[in-house]
Amino acid sequence: MLKTYKSSFKQNITPVNLDQYVPKVELKEYLKINNAIYEVDCKAENGITFSRLLNCQYSDTLKKMDPDHLVALVTEVIPNYSCLVFCPTKKNCENVAEMICKFLSKEYLKQREKEKHEVIKNLKNISSGNLCPVLKRTIPFGVAYHHSGLTSDERKLLEEAYSTGVLCLFTCTSTLAAGVNLPARRVILRAPYVAKEFLKRNQYKQMIGRAGRAGIDSVGESILILQEKDKQQVLELISRPLENCYSHLVQEFTKGIQTLFLSLIGLKIATNLDDIYHFMCGTFFGVQQKILLKEKSLWEITVESLRYLTEKGLLQKDAINKSEEEIQYSFHITKLGRASFKGTIDLAYCDILYRDLKKGLEGLVLESLLHLIYLTTPYDMASQCVPDWMIYFRQFSQLSPAEQNVAALLGVSENFIGKKASGQAIKKKVDKDIVNRLYLSFVLYTLLKETNIWSVSEKFNMPRGYIQSLLTGAASFSSCVLHFCEELEEFWVYRALLGELTKKLTYCVKAELIPLMEVTGVLEGRAKQLYNAGYKSLMHLANANPEVLVRTLDHLSRRQAKQIVSSAKMLLHEKAEALQEEVEELLRLPPDFPSIEVSATEKA
Repeated sequence: MLKTYKSSFKQNITPVNLDQYVPKVELKEYLKINNAIYEVDCKAENGITFSRLLNCQYSDTLKKMDPDHLVALVTEVIPNYSCLVFCPTKKNCENVAEMICKFLSKEYLKQREKEKHEVIKNLKNISSGNLCPVLKRTIPFGVAYHHSGLTSDERKLLEEAYSTGVLCLFTCTSTLAAGVNLPARRVILRAPYVAKEFLKRNQYKQMIGRAGRAGIDSVGESILILQEKDKQQVLELISRPLENCYSHLVQEFTKGIQTLFLSLIGLKIATNLDDIYHFMCGTFFGVQQKILLKEKSLWEITVESLRYLTEKGLLQKDAINKSEEEIQYSFHITKLGRASFKGTIDLAYCDILYRDLKKGLEGLVLESLLHLIYLTTPYDMASQCVPDWMIYFRQFSQLSPAEQNVAALLGVSENFIGKKASGQAIKKKVDKDIVNRLYLSFVLYTLLKETNIWSVSEKFNMPRGYIQSLLTGAASFSSCVLHFCEELEEFWVYRALLGELTKKLTYCVKAELIPLMEVTGVLEGRAKQLYNAGYKSLMHLANANPEVLVRTLDHLSRRQAKQIVSSAKMLLHEKAEALQEEVEELLRLPPDFPSIEVSATEKA
């Protein structure tokens, strides 16, 4: 009976045609050269056919300011439809947004005016009253820029405003093309470049793919603006196939194969050479190995990587006699290897981290947080940092004697920074990575003291989005270093210190607000409101009346108030349970308690 049912069920299955539910949206691709617009046509001899001449009445001033006719191209679609303008650099995004707004009609100011004022108000609220002057000028026109220089809260607000149609034009970098669902009727690529690099086919497709999204719009179009000098390269770009996808396991050994092997052995998924090699054969790299590394076999790569990890002290090799003639080698993870594995430390830096922590024990300066912050500043961000030497010197000269001791321990002196700032020749060599890392430590240290990204951004002349990324990276790395230290007994002293520092870096608020920030739905602004209203601890919040909270705090809905109280109760309950388990553990009879038999005489 069961067999008959299965058979009839299979026969009744009909393939589903998704097109009948989500109709395909036609995407038209265009190229703009001078005033002429060409349509991309794969059937044409050179891949393009003439479409139209751009008919725009430009004044002499506008011609100088907008030689690419961006104003004409965007006003064909906005404000009724949305538009994205991809720019090569972050600064270019801001400049283009401002330039377009200078020449837009005053009528644009009347479109959804109240909602645009609300966006500006919300941006100020999340930034402690601060607002980017560029956004202040462009948002009233329904225009904004979007790039990594914005904080995550700013990006979220702007994306919501764009999605709801309050903003109709984004000038953005290529990062918006991947991972952010912000479709548009028209996508304009201001140049066939990302920074100074010429566009790749997959980047081009990713950008123009924002236009005419299925289920959202009925049509979409892209326009790539180019100069005559780039014409041949662009014609090749639009006609060539997408770039092949290759495994990255081999490109970054420490983040790829070696980290994979450490995880395999640490998790005991594969611990001997044969099993590890067999695992590698099933990876994407294993399939592509003959293409990516012709000079070495997969077996040789496996053996070399394991040898490297063993020499670095992360693995230990053991010989097992399978038979009298054959010896099988197995591997187990060392203490340093387990610390790196548990802390998810990049293997390129694990020995440097160990050395820095070891050196820190010799003279850890605890009069301020600077030394601990230095130890948790991400190595990879330090290697990309280019300090402003005048700012560096200014900040260095304001350090307290204890803080200058930290710099002295690292071999960095005020005299050295002063010479760099004035452009003088320096005889003494100082490790560039240490100098850069200390500079970023100053940024983080100042941020923890001031808890204001805007003032720190201005003080160090850095984009606020970069500072937020640095803070997030430092909080994450601090947690990694904490797990690293938990596996190594010699670093016991760091455990409590790093636990508190990780909290400070995660929340970046005044110390008294941290307990409130642990509650779901409570950000810095809300935490300040709660603290000022007398709710200064988790217990206060857990016992609060949601109705009272709604009456006491501005802009707090009943649903949000209930969520805050409920979350506080749950958090308090979890902490109480953890303490209860600790008490029970203390009162429990140890499993290794010595059992001594009592004699009959003693019993009597």
